[in-house]
Amino acid sequence: MVAATVFLPARRHTALLQEEWCVTTVRSWKSASGASVVAIDNKIEQAMDLVKSHLMYAVREEVEVLKEQIKELVERNSLLERENALLKSLSNSDQLSQLSTQQANPGSTSQAQAVIAQPPQPTQPPQQPNVSSA
Repeated sequence: MVAATVFLPARRHTALLQEEWCVTTVRSWKSASGASVVAIDNKIEQAMDLVKSHLMYAVREEVEVLKEQIKELVERNSLLERENALLKSLSNSDQLSQLSTQQANPGSTSQAQAVIAQPPQPTQPPQQPNVSSA
């Protein structure tokens, strides 16, 4: 039964280990009627060692999964930080001030998004009237 449980997910694996431990314990109690106390202690110790080893395996498996998730989240965070820096460098000061206002006042999200979505407009000097002297 141990070899068959190696490929199970950790939670299911733990449930099977608990069941196996219970069966082993009941068998130990049934055979204890004529056996000595030392034999019972040995059986209990063996069952506990089996449970311990299987639980350690399940914990190691969970730790590996969590390490992988942490690695992915760190990579995603780094990507988002770079994207944020790029967006800040491409925006003008009016857009950044609108964004700061949006963060301070969450109700104005649509206005801030409209301002951020608009590309910066180049400022042109006022044109002189084309007056012909006669």
